[in-house]
Amino acid sequence: EVQKLNQQLEAKTKEIQQLINQPPYEKEREILRLQKSLAEKEKAKATSDVLCRSLTDETHQLQRKLASTAEMCQHLAKCLEEKQRKEKGDSDEQTPTDRSNELLDNEASLQALICKLQEENRMLKQKVAHV
Repeated sequence: EVQKLNQQLEAKTKEIQQLINQPPYEKEREILRLQKSLAEKEKAKATSDVLCRSLTDETHQLQRKLASTAEMCQHLAKCLEEKQRKEKGDSDEQTPTDRSNELLDNEASLQALICKLQEENRMLKQKVAHV
């Protein structure tokens, strides 16, 4: 292990000696290359930071929208239950045909709304998973 480390130390020492022995213009060229590399890495890091912040913001926004959609679905389910209970109470006042037509219309519109919300919910979940 010590021999291996000594060999690595010798290699680094030779590399440093080569850099010292280089003419000044080669040293400056190496310095410029290293500065350019550093600038590129800093730019890439800044870009990465901006993208991370943007994705974090979008994730939070999608989570809020998903929570809002879930609340809306729960509210619609409650409304549907209340309406069904109410219609059972009103069933004595309406004829069976009128009541069934009204129920079908209400159910169709609620089903369409539920399908739309479920699709939106699915899309939001996909976006959250993607982010």
